[in-house]
Formats: sequence, C-alpha cells, structure tokens
Amino acid sequence: MLGAPMASSNEPGSGPREVFFELTRLGSSVKVVAIDGATGTEVSVVGPANAAQSDLERLALSKLRARLARGG
Repeated sequence: MLGAPMASSNEPGSGPREVFFELTRLGSSVKVVAIDGATGTEVSVVGPANAAQSDLERLALSKLRARLARGG
C-alpha cells in the first residue's frame, strides 16, 4: 500500500489528506482500492493488468473524491 496526499474538497481548511492504495492482481486484471486515511472510506476500481499503475490509481482517487464529496 502506498500513501499519497489528497486535497480535501469536502472539508475546507483541513489541508491534504492521506490516501492509501492497495493493488491486487486478478488474472489479466488489477483491482485498485483507494482508502481515505481520515475516514476509512474506500472505493475500488478494476482495470487491465497492462494499464499503467498511475492511471489506475488516478481513476480510483477520482472515484474516492466523488464519494467523499457526496458525504461518504
């Protein structure tokens, strides 16, 4: 798992948040879980194993931001 700061859009002035990524290979696919360190909220995405890790993490981070923006 890797941690990365994320600017919070739902809590003004709270500063960057820590996000953890978990990657699990499932045959020809990869499951990426993004977890918000402050709330424990998690989301997952699945993509092809040959996709760039940064692209899959960016997709999971976008999904996590959307989930947090709508309240968890």
